[in-house]
Amino acid sequence: MDEEVVRERDARAYEAVHSAADFTELKRRYTRFVVPWTITFMVWYLAYVACNNWARGFMSHKVIGHINVALIFGLLQFVSTFVIAALYGRFANRRLDPLASGLNAKYKRERRR
Repeated sequence: MDEEVVRERDARAYEAVHSAADFTELKRRYTRFVVPWTITFMVWYLAYVACNNWARGFMSHKVIGHINVALIFGLLQFVSTFVIAALYGRFANRRLDPLASGLNAKYKRERRR
């Protein structure tokens, strides 16, 4: 098959998927999840950094033995990362993957034409 024909077929299939209502909905769902959680995580991380720089008395406060607030906040950074990743995985499986699978099937159908 001629390379130009393959490119045209791929472009036509991509345009069909891109113009589908499901594609717009997929982008909307993705954005509505990712943007708020990214902002939340960045605020949390910047608060941690700011406290380490300007609230040293608070961050050096001992909680249990040699464990201080800074260590707990630092460990909570890892916890929050894994929690957000787990939430995204669950969200993607339930709300994004069904749409993406349908769009993938549509792309493959269009590409065979």
